[in-house]
Formats: sequence, structure tokens, C-alpha cells
Amino acid sequence: MIKQPVLRYIFAEQKHSATDVIQRKNIIKQLFIISAFVCILLTGCSEERKTVPITVGKDVYHIEIAVTREEQTEGLMHRKELKPDTGMIFVYKEDRKLSFWMKNTLVPLSIAFIAKDGTIKEIHHMKPESLTPVKSTHSVRYALELPQGSYEKSETGIGDIIVLPSEITNYFD
Repeated sequence: MIKQPVLRYIFAEQKHSATDVIQRKNIIKQLFIISAFVCILLTGCSEERKTVPITVGKDVYHIEIAVTREEQTEGLMHRKELKPDTGMIFVYKEDRKLSFWMKNTLVPLSIAFIAKDGTIKEIHHMKPESLTPVKSTHSVRYALELPQGSYEKSETGIGDIIVLPSEITNYFD
């Protein structure tokens, strides 16, 4: 026969146990939120940037726009893959000579340096994680990064014109 004080202790333990379960669930939720936040900060699996369609030669690419210093500094870093029809355009307020490197960029890219009127002035191929600067020899307004080999695949080269959407050409107006 179980005495009443023992029963109270058992039931009290069950209530305490339920509280522990709730606290553990809350801790798990908090850890999940923290890990998601860390993922966003460290791996670039964050919010998606605005994209615009840009026709390069015979193909259409979905291009992210990098305008702010932070966006341009991050670029395509930390991405383990890049879909074949995607890329990033770096937009500048005025023409200038540009320099890019591939620090923490894990996928091979081709970069076109593009004049204000959309004319491709130069195309360079860049190796993943290379710290060697890739510099434009012309003053240009834009740099368009695509998966390596995309310009050749799209049958586009130096002197060709890329028609840029107004979201890009009028960005600083």
C-alpha cells in the first residue's frame, strides 16, 4: 500500500517533469532560431536578393543586383553552387576602373566589365578562392558575374551590347 505523501511526491514529480519538457522544447526552439541566424550570417543562405532578367546573347539570366558596399563586398561568396542561368551585376554610380577577387567564392566565374551603354569591354575567367585581383583596363559602370563559360555558351563577346533593364541603368537617378 502506498502512503499519501508518496503519491503527492510522484504527482509533484510528474508536474515538474512536464515543466522540464516544456523548458526543453523552448530551448530546442531557441537553438533552432539561433542556428538559422548563424546560417544566414555565415553561409549566405539568407534572404534572396532582388533579381532581374538580363538577356546575354541568346540566353536569359536571372541576375541579382549588388549596389551597396555590403552587397558588393559579399558578392557570390560562400555559395557552393550557382545555377547555370543566374549571376550577379555590380552597379556603380559613375564609370571607374574595377577590381575583383575570388576570396571565399567557391564557384568558377566569368566576369564582363560593361560600359554605361551596355557594351562589353572585357571578359575574364576567375578561379575559385583566388586572391589575384582581376582588374578592368577600361573605366566601366557595371561588372556582370556569370558561371564560368556562360559568355561563350551564350555566344557573346567583347564589343557586344547587353541591354540592361531600367532597374539597373536608372538605379542612381
